[in-house]
Amino acid sequence: MRIENSFIPVEGVGETTERRLWEGGVTTWDEFDPAVDVAGVGATTADRIESFIAEALARLDDGDAAYFDREFPSGERWRLYENFREETCFFDIETTGLDERRDRVTTVSFHQGGETTTLVAGEDLTARRLREQFADASLLATFNGARFDVPFLETSFDLEVDTPHLDLMYPAKRIGLSGGLKPIEKQLGIERDRPDISGRDAVRLWREYERGEEDALETLVSYNREDTVNLRTLADAVCERLDDEVFVGPGDASATN
Repeated sequence: MRIENSFIPVEGVGETTERRLWEGGVTTWDEFDPAVDVAGVGATTADRIESFIAEALARLDDGDAAYFDREFPSGERWRLYENFREETCFFDIETTGLDERRDRVTTVSFHQGGETTTLVAGEDLTARRLREQFADASLLATFNGARFDVPFLETSFDLEVDTPHLDLMYPAKRIGLSGGLKPIEKQLGIERDRPDISGRDAVRLWREYERGEEDALETLVSYNREDTVNLRTLADAVCERLDDEVFVGPGDASATN
């Protein structure tokens, strides 16, 4: 689903009204005509839709993901993904523990536009480099990043990460995929080169690297990069399934949300 299929940001338009619009043949902004009656859409709501479309078209032309991040309900943020897929920065962090005030970030990997970059503590993992990576993105995508990765980076590097953020854990739950990233990957058939490595192993590998074992860092970086690259595959799969479940065509009243 693309942003242009969506009417739900408009005041007075909920899931039911949006569905009526789609079933009535109004599946994109271009197809909306305020002069044509749609069941459940009164004159006031029609005016609001028309105003929203005018503003949203201009914002979309400008690539203003932040506008749509503000306007869409938080549970519908996944709808931004298709429009901003190529400008989405998938990222994942590894740390020495779970407490952002006591533990350290060891590696951060970013995957955007087919390229993967990893920053390593003590080498190039700095606030400046993090800001540079986020600056090129219209949308960020993580798994459980809203509760873990983002606050950890903000605390550890005195950052404010304000790029629109799609935390894939929540849309995954919406389609019945729960648990951690790796169990969900297994459910979707997403393979790993090193399925035996876990988050606990990532802590161990960093400690081994600190003791002088260079191979441990190589393994840790490989693990972190694979986490990040797999987020792209997960986002594609989750958003495609949500599209199938949510979006309905004209007259398709039998579909379910």
